[in-house]
Amino acid sequence: MSRLFIELYRDEDVDVRISDLIRSRGFRVTTTQEAGRIGEPDHEQLAYAVSQGSVLLTHNRVHFEDLTREYFAAGKKHHGIIIAVRRPTHEIVHRLLLILNHITADEIENQIRYI
Repeated sequence: MSRLFIELYRDEDVDVRISDLIRSRGFRVTTTQEAGRIGEPDHEQLAYAVSQGSVLLTHNRVHFEDLTREYFAAGKKHHGIIIAVRRPTHEIVHRLLLILNHITADEIENQIRYI
């Protein structure tokens, strides 16, 4: 099934204001709080994002790079991971919108993008 628009699953370490600003641009974002998954380990957060068809947005580069390698080695797929360097909120939103407005959900599948 072809997917056009990226849907995000925001990790709990990412500022909640980012979700609000991205939603105001018409994109779907689910937060760990909304999903009732605060405090869950990273591998479970990624598995949840996969089950929802969502791209995971996080600041946690090291753990999610390792998880991506594990997925690849096991032949498992994910819908993408966006790793945001800690920056001011408006700058993260700007960089995130560049991806959301120019890359399809199909194009980001099994990739890590850094912003």
